[in-house]
Amino acid sequence: MAYNKSDRGRRSFHEKGNGMHENDKKDFRSEQTANEENDSLVIGRNAVRELLRSGRSIDKILIRKGELEGSIIVLVAEARNKGIPVVEVEKAKLDSVSGFAPHQGIVAMAAEKEYSTVEDILQIAEERGEKPLIVVSDGITDPYNLGALIRCAEGVGAHGLILPKRRASGLTPLVTKASAGAVEHLAIAKVSNIVSTLESLKKKGLWVYSAEAGGQNYYDTDFSGGAVIVFGSEGDGVSKLVLERSDFIVSIPMYGKVNSFNVSTAASVILSEASRQHHKNV
Repeated sequence: MAYNKSDRGRRSFHEKGNGMHENDKKDFRSEQTANEENDSLVIGRNAVRELLRSGRSIDKILIRKGELEGSIIVLVAEARNKGIPVVEVEKAKLDSVSGFAPHQGIVAMAAEKEYSTVEDILQIAEERGEKPLIVVSDGITDPYNLGALIRCAEGVGAHGLILPKRRASGLTPLVTKASAGAVEHLAIAKVSNIVSTLESLKKKGLWVYSAEAGGQNYYDTDFSGGAVIVFGSEGDGVSKLVLERSDFIVSIPMYGKVNSFNVSTAASVILSEASRQHHKNV
């Protein structure tokens, strides 16, 4: 997808590809393949800390032998206070279990996170007395990007995130780690058809915004009502069918030589503005 230039040389954040080196893509794919069969793994210190706070059932925690120092001491103490078994293992074991993802000396084996429904997300907004702010991932396949998007969504107070069931990353251990534990605090729904889900939300009075090239500046956009904000895949952006059903296309002006933002970086910019508008009278 080519970017568009305006009269002031502005460019949207999305273009074909995400600037990732081919070798990096291979590493991402190999790590995701190694982990995708065991979504119950939670990898890394931040992710395990948030897992312990979430109250989700944990079978056991593995730590690297001789790694009882720093923040791991606190995590181990909290786990033992909760009656969770803590097992010391060699580094090679942790490397193998984590699929060679950066584990920082700790991996938890937890009960699989339960997906919410779209109705659950709407109910969360109602219980908070807020207009819905929902994020949609339209085919994001990179687990690091999806994890960062989840972190952005939770950080700005979004009520939930919607994922497609097919042709996209699910909640793998790499996604959980990249979210820095935010996945434990955000309602996430997985749906069979993004387009029909958006149509249903529109009928409930929500507005659909797609972050894509050629749209209006995000800071000139009114997000103050019930909002569903869609972020597309790294290579192709928001799909054509989703764009056709969007009420607004929004873009981030670019003034430098770099012609696009990473999808999670773009999400942090747009979601922060949407959240500001939702909370300015709170």
